[in-house]
Amino acid sequence: MVEEKALKEFESMWAIKQHDLAAKEKLSRMSLLDSLLAKKEPLAEYEEALKKKLISDIMFN
Repeated sequence: MVEEKALKEFESMWAIKQHDLAAKEKLSRMSLLDSLLAKKEPLAEYEEALKKKLISDIMFN
């Protein structure tokens, strides 16, 4: 019974940690996209491709 309770607590903490990591990753991607959108000069080809990928990832995930 004690092991089952410990396992449930661990699973709960693990789920919270996974959610936290996913939120941090999304925030990081949004920050990167924001910096690309804020650039005044034209974007390099690789930056434009990254911008499109980030927009796609954020919008459809």
